[in-house]
Amino acid sequence: MSQSYDVVIREASVFDGSGAPPITADVAIDGDRIAAVGAVGGRARETLDGRGLALSPGFIDVHTHDDFAAVLYPQMDFKLRGGVTTCVVGNCGMGAAPFAEASAMARAFHPRALLPEWRGYSGYFAHLDRAPAAVNIGVLIGHGTARMAAMGGEARAPDAKEMARMKSIVAEGLEAGALGMSSGLIYDPGRFADTDELVELATLMRGTGGLYATHMRDESTGLLESVREAIDIGERAGVPVQISHHKASGRSAWGLVRESLQLIERAQARGLDVHADQYPYTAGSTVLSAVFRDGKFGGGIGMLRPEDVVIASTAAHPEWEGKSMVALAAEIDCEPAAAAARILAEDADATVVLHVMNEDDVRTVMRHPSTMIGSDGIPTLEGKPHPRLYGTFARVLGHYARDLGLFPLAEAVYRMTGFPAAKFGLEGRGVVKPGAYADLVLFDPKRIIDRGTYEDPHRHPDGIDAVFVNGVMSVRNAQPANARAGRALRRVAQRN
Repeated sequence: MSQSYDVVIREASVFDGSGAPPITADVAIDGDRIAAVGAVGGRARETLDGRGLALSPGFIDVHTHDDFAAVLYPQMDFKLRGGVTTCVVGNCGMGAAPFAEASAMARAFHPRALLPEWRGYSGYFAHLDRAPAAVNIGVLIGHGTARMAAMGGEARAPDAKEMARMKSIVAEGLEAGALGMSSGLIYDPGRFADTDELVELATLMRGTGGLYATHMRDESTGLLESVREAIDIGERAGVPVQISHHKASGRSAWGLVRESLQLIERAQARGLDVHADQYPYTAGSTVLSAVFRDGKFGGGIGMLRPEDVVIASTAAHPEWEGKSMVALAAEIDCEPAAAAARILAEDADATVVLHVMNEDDVRTVMRHPSTMIGSDGIPTLEGKPHPRLYGTFARVLGHYARDLGLFPLAEAVYRMTGFPAAKFGLEGRGVVKPGAYADLVLFDPKRIIDRGTYEDPHRHPDGIDAVFVNGVMSVRNAQPANARAGRALRRVAQRN
């Protein structure tokens, strides 16, 4: 009796997620798993013609702020139609629990949203179990959220009771299945934490497989010292380190990435598990308050020229979205600093796009073997978010790998599949092999490209034909299939 499968994709160019060159093969799906790879016989309920197309593992977005987007917009079209099948949430110290503090922080990204309440990280996981998103969700514990819950916005070290409260939040998240803990050291209240505080909390993850991910204190002229601190925290705590959105921000810092990459290399040579992620653009994006602290452009990410700062979203004045601070200042007849102050007075959660990076630096970081891919997209769908929210992975594959030849397509696929799956402990993900979860992307390697711009960011990439999440075809003929087949991904305890 011949084997029967749910789906067989025939004669695709299969990139298995390891970085190895592709092979032409059939891939069979049965239930939520890949059943066979090779010359697949037997019958299938549905057969797809993969000739001329590439088939890879679903893309793993290791740096997202989709904690609440997964609840508010569970279809997750802005990620799913870009080939993303797994999002790691809770980055930059902003976690999904405790709920009161998490929901307050979420207002920066979702100013008008009403959120269902949950209790702790276990409650957040339970919500995703009951009401799944269209993509898988892995979770980081937010240090900033925990600190806010323990001691508000106090600019000092925690006392014993406050530290105990933070530890209980981290422990609850780890018990619930979080992949690690993140910090955001330019944001309130994370910027008030010293290195010892972060080491003490990160030590709770020693031996669990959990990692420490960090938006460092200074990605500008203080980049090297910030990388040293991140590495120091990992070494002292005995945990892996993930440096978020590795870059040199601001003209005075351009070129420093060559030295920061050397610091990573030296740490790896000492045996430390340290890597980084990156988005493939020369502009960043964050909340305006973080770059306008103390009444001036600058703060934690270095001095900025007003013409490099563009308003992405402001609930108080949506007509200002897409305008630079210089253009807005001219419109309302004031200096740029006064324009920024006015925005913050009316909308403390306004977000901005920052044109502060150098293309040579972007390519230098992307080529380096320590770098995986993460979008860092801000899911404020009402405004003009950075186009990385939609196009990050297609841009790496189409622009940097295919058009510029920065690295082979197989290497690009590895940076967004097998590499992050191994780093974040996502067992059975990020590979195309029998027994792995059937998270898959079928795309045209000749056509794949990002289409969003800073002026018109809400555009899905070209060239992605089909996306499977846990064996369910969730994008068909480049259109969403209205499936919500994602799962909450819990960390698997390390085996001793």
